[in-house]
Amino acid sequence: MYQVIADERDFIVINKAADVHFHSQDGTAGVVAQAESDLGIKLYSVHRLDTLTSGLIILAKSSQAAAEFTRMFSAHTVQKYYLALAKGKPKKKQGWVIGDMAKSRRSMHKLLRTTENPAITQFFSHSVGEGERLYLLKPHSGKTHQLRVALASIGTPILGDTLYGGAAADRGYLHAYSLYFDYLDQIYGYTVAPNSGEIFALPEVAAQLSVWHQPNALTWPSLKKS
Repeated sequence: MYQVIADERDFIVINKAADVHFHSQDGTAGVVAQAESDLGIKLYSVHRLDTLTSGLIILAKSSQAAAEFTRMFSAHTVQKYYLALAKGKPKKKQGWVIGDMAKSRRSMHKLLRTTENPAITQFFSHSVGEGERLYLLKPHSGKTHQLRVALASIGTPILGDTLYGGAAADRGYLHAYSLYFDYLDQIYGYTVAPNSGEIFALPEVAAQLSVWHQPNALTWPSLKKS
């Protein structure tokens, strides 16, 4: 269900498996409740991942730490980076996806052309197989289903994300890859590659991840050039 990546004084960082609920539901413990039970401590969620998404999650150990992380996430000072795989070729290999989001049918969300309170996503992409591309995504906002909607909106829905038109696959190919942040004047950084998924295991993916191994140090696409 998860692995503990770091156990700090005020928080832990875990690597959630794909297809695991964040919150408990249907009588089954979610990843937060399971971590609390396993570690024997109260944990506070300060951000979340969709069920299909694997990867890094911060869980605070106190209400005070949770309040500080909530402030940091609200101010967008926590740098988050995700990996995704999709079929097809976008019009741009790198750039931005910007637009307001609204609820749609079947628990879906959709991207609008307006930009009053937009979801903002930067991305790189690289071919890793016949008709398949690996994406490195940097969200600058925290909207529900933001990355899933962003890739669907440019015609390349995430593999395994059938809700948004992605081809069926052995998992939903979205992974929270890296986190960087300054907490109480100390810099923290965590990067964990996905450990499940046949396509994530391709050597072409590993080769590209060696190029992207420090996403916080990359020169990201500027808005003027998008």
